[in-house]
Amino acid sequence: MSTAPEPEPRAPKQALVFDDPLDQQTSDDTDRGWGERPEGDSAADLKRFLDEKPPHHL
Repeated sequence: MSTAPEPEPRAPKQALVFDDPLDQQTSDDTDRGWGERPEGDSAADLKRFLDEKPPHHL
């Protein structure tokens, strides 16, 4: 007599959410969402400028 193995319990499916996604604030809606960095000193600003300078500005 062979017994079939019991299937493993599955994780419950996620429920569908019908909220308006435009009601939620994204990181782009904040001041921090545009790549601002924390306050730093002028040496760090110069290093960042030199690191991110396009090659045609050499």
